[in-house]
Amino acid sequence: MPAQLTITGLIGVPMVQPGDDLAALTIAAFTATALSPEDGDVLVVAQKIVSKSEGRIVDVATVTASERAIALAAETGKDPRFVEIVLAESRRIVRHRPNLIVAEHRLGFVMANAGIDHSNVAPDDGTERVLLLPLDPDASALALQQQLAARTGKRIAVIISDSFGRPWRRGTVGIALGAAGLPAVIDWRGQPDLFGRRLEVTETGFADEIAAAASLVQGQAAEATPIVLVRGLSWSAPEAPATAIVRPPEHDLFR
Repeated sequence: MPAQLTITGLIGVPMVQPGDDLAALTIAAFTATALSPEDGDVLVVAQKIVSKSEGRIVDVATVTASERAIALAAETGKDPRFVEIVLAESRRIVRHRPNLIVAEHRLGFVMANAGIDHSNVAPDDGTERVLLLPLDPDASALALQQQLAARTGKRIAVIISDSFGRPWRRGTVGIALGAAGLPAVIDWRGQPDLFGRRLEVTETGFADEIAAAASLVQGQAAEATPIVLVRGLSWSAPEAPATAIVRPPEHDLFR
């Protein structure tokens, strides 16, 4: 691991619209920040702009609530139409209480409201719109990585990040929903510790650690810094997508 990293928010990224070319916006942001892409760079890209570019926006007024959604809405105090969207994006509802639904997203993430978000989704005409997660965040990360490689000639890894709450701890942290070009998880089992003892259980959520560091620059509200450059990292483990981070249910003692 390196002794020093730099974490830089790229400036000049406009409000992203469906169909926008994220690779072109990223390259323009490098230029606006007076930087050039380098081999080994890691770009942490906020999920919101990926979802927006992919058109993952739902007009709540167009949704018809099912009986199940109406019942869950009555228990949580949420709009039944919003609850219907949550159910459509979920494998199951893990827990709920007034004003909170914790769901297992169809991709295996356990998160509030199946990752569906109202924040930073600007309405065009006063209509209530919500933003869904990308259909396949790993595929989105890979597509962006390949486009950047083709246009810059550089080996750049890409992480698609989001903010997660955590059981037993307050506050959200950045995590990796998608990853390409790096190992999302590094397995240290079998490696010696400082005193030569072989590690038996240690695995590092490498992509999550990078996403959390980048979130200090991205922010959570009106910072408008959706693309962050992390420079100085190195690794030797094989590449693995962010799906490798999701713990299988049979290995999870809490589900």
